[in-house]
Amino acid sequence: MEPPASSPAPPNPNPVPDDRPLQQQVEEARAPEPEPERETSPTSLTTSIDPTPSGGEESESDDSSSVSSAPSSASAPAAAAPFPTAKDLLHISFNQDYGCFAAGTKSGFRIYNCDPFREIFRRDLAADGGGAGGGGIGVVEMLFRCNILALVGGGDNPHYPPNKVMIWDDHQSRCIGELSFRSPVRGVRLRRDRIIVVLENKIFVYNFADLKLVHQIETAPNPKGLCAVSQQPGSIVLVCPGAQKGQVRVEHYGARKTKFINAHTSRVSCFALSQDGRLIATASTKGTLVRIYNAAEGNLLQEVRRGADRAEIYSLAFSNNLQYLAVSSDKGTIHVFNLKINVGSTANDKPIPAPDPEVSHISPPLSFIKGKFLIYPF
Repeated sequence: MEPPASSPAPPNPNPVPDDRPLQQQVEEARAPEPEPERETSPTSLTTSIDPTPSGGEESESDDSSSVSSAPSSASAPAAAAPFPTAKDLLHISFNQDYGCFAAGTKSGFRIYNCDPFREIFRRDLAADGGGAGGGGIGVVEMLFRCNILALVGGGDNPHYPPNKVMIWDDHQSRCIGELSFRSPVRGVRLRRDRIIVVLENKIFVYNFADLKLVHQIETAPNPKGLCAVSQQPGSIVLVCPGAQKGQVRVEHYGARKTKFINAHTSRVSCFALSQDGRLIATASTKGTLVRIYNAAEGNLLQEVRRGADRAEIYSLAFSNNLQYLAVSSDKGTIHVFNLKINVGSTANDKPIPAPDPEVSHISPPLSFIKGKFLIYPF
């Protein structure tokens, strides 16, 4: 689906302090040419606003990361093969509508359809040899079913540095941009209008249209890269660990407010956000109780017990109709709970917040790729 014509972005409503890690530069890409591989300084990287061959002018900004683009090739999709073995698997994540999932491996990444279950395609980056030497992908994040993915190197032999987020265009089989940081990337979340990058103690929120930094959040130590973002168009709700033990932080960008929820007395180990951004499910390191909160007001709506023994909660997931909550753990079990919640009253019968004014006036998502926003053929 082709995005509508772009419009200018408004001034940044969330000024960022001067302790930003790296300088960002943005420039128009010139016609790509084969050239010898060379090292680049982390403070002088560039980004391709238009990856099609063209001339352009250079502009600068001092955002918190370096952003760059460079041609890169990918191997053609391989023949169907079994799912990667446990020793080769580095990462799994669903896309935003849970119709697909991506697997990062020691040699590249693969994309799978859920129903019917089948492999859609794969990229063998180890055979490509165009990255840092290996093929390991520690984070792969899809953007619905389109050709844009976010990749982070991982494993013993990463294809990209673990401190960089690479924006991969599978239509062109190359990276069209990157975000570089001073510490390893723990997670990435995508919306049609935002890129969220999770570090150990910080979260950075970028505008997808031009890769400009719009918000920076300080968090408690977050080695798992915990973060969740709503997918409803317009109003953005982001959940991340708070600064204190057992606390979660909820950013309501449409209403321009921040809510802190003291969810547990122990450290939060897992949480989930409903797609509409109205419900939050949380679990602590004890793993015995799961609590469901109203995201808008922060009040407890329901509490369910997984078991009496301690457990590590691996995942929490709401059903699309918000009637069920699934919980998986290291006990080798999946619990499905019935939610006794009147979803219509979770926001005290208030209407859904108006669209974020920043979102409604920015350039449409991925306008910088000039119409090459293609849907994967299924």
